Amino acid sequence: MVETPTPYEALLQAIDALGSQSELARVCEVSPTAVWKWVQSSKRLPGNYVLRVEAATGVARHHLRPDLYPVDLAPGPRWHGVDQRVDRYQAAVLFNQQRASKRGAAA
Repeated sequence: MVETPTPYEALLQAIDALGSQSELARVCEVSPTAVWKWVQSSKRLPGNYVLRVEAATGVARHHLRPDLYPVDLAPGPRWHGVDQRVDRYQAAVLFNQQRASKRGAAA
């Protein structure tokens, strides 16, 4: 069984993927000291950097910040065709697009 990493472990995976804390600081456009503080205090990656880090490292956003990007979208007729791995915002946008296209087809 595959274990899900904690947000702290995911932060360490991102650092490993980039090679150093300094490289993560460059990706996030913060000082290396800021990244050092995140690691030393076992803090989570601040939310405004999650998507940048995911794009640069491949570490999933729902591992870095599960509180902001949960995986637990419940399937149902309303969410039909929506990838269950997307975050709630993306799912809502896709749902609204599908609903608007259905309304346009009915008119």
